[in-house]
Amino acid sequence: MSNQTIPVRVENPGPGCLVRVLYFIFIGLWLGLIWVLVAWFFNLTIIGLPIGLAMINRIPQIMTLRPVRVQTSVEVRDGAPVVRQAPLRQRPFLLRALYFILIGFWFSLLWMLLAWLLTGISLGLGLPLAFWMFDRVPVITTLARI
Repeated sequence: MSNQTIPVRVENPGPGCLVRVLYFIFIGLWLGLIWVLVAWFFNLTIIGLPIGLAMINRIPQIMTLRPVRVQTSVEVRDGAPVVRQAPLRQRPFLLRALYFILIGFWFSLLWMLLAWLLTGISLGLGLPLAFWMFDRVPVITTLARI
């Protein structure tokens, strides 16, 4: 019997929209700001750069409770299904490093400041757009697939 691999898209919805909005308003905004400042401090040092980038990649979870996406595949082995989950496949490291050095480092800071301003100036009406912007910070910083 041959083994087949069947890719499956499994959604991990995480907390509901109301919970995410309340978390963002009462915890995510101030915790996210502290998190980003610490991450940027680490990014300024060569030794702390890996920690800073890992922290930036976690901003969507810290600020908005966005669930982590994983690639799920189901393989049938000897008639029994085997489910495997792995992180999403990323773009080549050299491309991501070059992008971060030339664009991502400074543009992501502007992106996050714009998202915070949008949240404050719009008195909450810009929350959907701010959520989207905070969720995209890893993409803007290092072209990470999220």
